[in-house]
Amino acid sequence: MHIHILGICGTFMGGLAALAREAGHKVTGCDAGVYPPMSDQLRALGIDLIEGFGADQLALQPDMFVIGNVVSRVRLPDGSPKFPLMEAILDAGLPYTSGPQWLAEHVLQGRHVLAVAGTHGKTTTTSMLAWILESAGQQPGFLIGGVPLNFGVSARLGAPRRPSPGSAPLGAAPLFVIEADEYDTAFFDKRSKFVHYRPRTAVLNNLEFDHADIFDNLAAIERQFHHLVRTVPPSGRVVVNGLEESLTRVLHTGCWSEVASFGEAVSDFSAQGDPQAFDVLHQGRKAARVEWALTGVHNQLNALAAIAAAHHVGVSPEQAATALATFQNVKRRMELRGTVNGVAVYDDFAHHPTALRTTLDGLRRSLGQGARILAVFEPRSNTMKLGAMKAQLPWALEPADLAFCHTAGLDWDAAQALAPLGVGPGLRAQTAADINTLVKQVTAAARPGDHIVCMSNGGFGGIHAKLLESLQNK
Repeated sequence: MHIHILGICGTFMGGLAALAREAGHKVTGCDAGVYPPMSDQLRALGIDLIEGFGADQLALQPDMFVIGNVVSRVRLPDGSPKFPLMEAILDAGLPYTSGPQWLAEHVLQGRHVLAVAGTHGKTTTTSMLAWILESAGQQPGFLIGGVPLNFGVSARLGAPRRPSPGSAPLGAAPLFVIEADEYDTAFFDKRSKFVHYRPRTAVLNNLEFDHADIFDNLAAIERQFHHLVRTVPPSGRVVVNGLEESLTRVLHTGCWSEVASFGEAVSDFSAQGDPQAFDVLHQGRKAARVEWALTGVHNQLNALAAIAAAHHVGVSPEQAATALATFQNVKRRMELRGTVNGVAVYDDFAHHPTALRTTLDGLRRSLGQGARILAVFEPRSNTMKLGAMKAQLPWALEPADLAFCHTAGLDWDAAQALAPLGVGPGLRAQTAADINTLVKQVTAAARPGDHIVCMSNGGFGGIHAKLLESLQNK
């Protein structure tokens, strides 16, 4: 089959393209501003990329157009379509589908799918789970919205049959781990992506309000999570964070599968000890001990979720803990980009206020109170751009000693939102409308021994390299 992917450079669609190519399909694709690293990865796989969404791409005559959710029916100010290729596909009556639907029909069929859902920690927990299964000799396939350092790739098909079949129903079915996103599927399918995946093991890691551009309130997202729970078979397992009231409401709406809880002291899987070295308790009894390089209570909870999910397919907590000792995390999750003159610069994907807070809390716990943390962030997600959570920013940034906000593209006053911290030169927070000014502010404030954490769900204008260069020249 020849598929042509619209919006191929996104992390999900790029991973789908890699899976399709590995499965023997011919893959081409297009995107606006085709850019590395995904463009480099795809070209290395022999996938032809086209810049833009021109209608002339109909000449490729693929068997199926796979539509990313970046594509819409939006019109430009002059009345012309922003995505003329999509208009041409519709006019010609050509076959098209969404990425999640194509994946479900052509990759996930016949596999035991382990899906990791949640507002935060999806990429990290999915990576942990894939590494646990890999270390246990299960050779899982996976599709992750980031690049796990243990694997070096974001997607692969995995073994066609389980090397060590489990005793559960479909125990010989190959395993596939997927990051299960609640964002909508496509402009023509407004269901959450994860309802397409039909998991036998579903992780509900946490749940709070996000994606203000498509959801009106938390209840609307809880409804989508309930739709996911509806798809889990009776022999399946729902792994749920017992600390989350929102997830309790989801399960009370209806659940027809085994439930394994984690997080609370009375959960099926709980932890005792510091997040960097803790005992794993299974139904109140010590089952394993995790000693690893990661920090933060959020990662301790991510680990419990991954251990509980792996347990459903026959991997013991002790095996899982051994694997986590060698887990290297994911690119852009507190990734150290360099140290110059005693100042460390990190890159992190955090963009929701809770994620900002947990990232900074984890670093503070690791460093102690003696070291200074400089938080540099841009409110780039659709939710943050709308200002839906601006009131939470002072709380989110509280663990940092200084905060620097990039304000380009915002329709709300970031300085006003950060006012409880004190905003201005010499105060706790500063704002800048352009990257170069932001770099100058951070460089002027930085001292040897400081830790600078750059947080964004985008490229952040290459600020990491600019900061390292500026610090070198200071």
